[in-house]
Amino acid sequence: MEVEIAEERIVLLTDRFSLDHAEGRAWSRRADAFGTVAKLGGLLNRTASEDYECVYRERRLQPFWHLHATAVAEYERTRSYTVAVSPSVRSVLLGGESHAPDQGRLTLSGLESCRDESSGDHYFDGLTRAEAPGLASYRPFAGELADAERLAAIATAGTVVVPPDSKASMLVREVVSSAIGRIEADRVLEERVTVDVVDLVYRPVYAFRYRHGGKEAVVEFDGLTGEIRPDGATFEQYLGKVLEPRFLLDVGVEAVNIFVPGTQLVRILAEQGAKKLAQRDRGAAADPS
Repeated sequence: MEVEIAEERIVLLTDRFSLDHAEGRAWSRRADAFGTVAKLGGLLNRTASEDYECVYRERRLQPFWHLHATAVAEYERTRSYTVAVSPSVRSVLLGGESHAPDQGRLTLSGLESCRDESSGDHYFDGLTRAEAPGLASYRPFAGELADAERLAAIATAGTVVVPPDSKASMLVREVVSSAIGRIEADRVLEERVTVDVVDLVYRPVYAFRYRHGGKEAVVEFDGLTGEIRPDGATFEQYLGKVLEPRFLLDVGVEAVNIFVPGTQLVRILAEQGAKKLAQRDRGAAADPS
């Protein structure tokens, strides 16, 4: 079997909304983020908006993977065909050869030349690695190709660029495995899987953290669809719940600044992780077993 894999690309989807627009829309849903009690309080007290404070605002680029694969198989196989004939038929001459039916049925053998072809798109969440067909909704939006230098420049300008928690090679293997179908053949002439799209796609998301009554909650605004999520999260919350510290150690502490501009949290986590790994390695070396 032949496998062809395209070069990995980075695609930045173009934001359709400004920060001011996103913040205005998020502010209108701030009470939803604190639950039913806060919404009821807002209805009873028209001055309740004074009790809300936006303590943090964030624009980030959140990753997902888009892969497209095509599978082609050409093969030959011998098959028998049963054809019903009239009870009065005693023989049938086909290709110069006489065939006698059995109980009103004629059995013929032939060589089938077959070709199977299938193709499909695959979308994976960049943080959970789970396949997420719903991400196909972002396909109509305009975007542009980028590279690591462009991401670094965007981060320097104040946008958080979230690193993916999955490697392209891992997802490619998964897609190739799913594209390989089972065939019944006497002779395989061609079997090929082509993964012609391997894109790391970044979509813009705005997050706003509000404080109210001694509690904090986050509202997210989708920079492409305009959808609002009252139960949103900021980057450091995603980091604590999803991203593995191993990723930070792999890229190195200095490289972390490419993704998170002006943030010390990731640096501290990476340094602590490095110390823990070093302690573990020293402990393993000292263990005589």
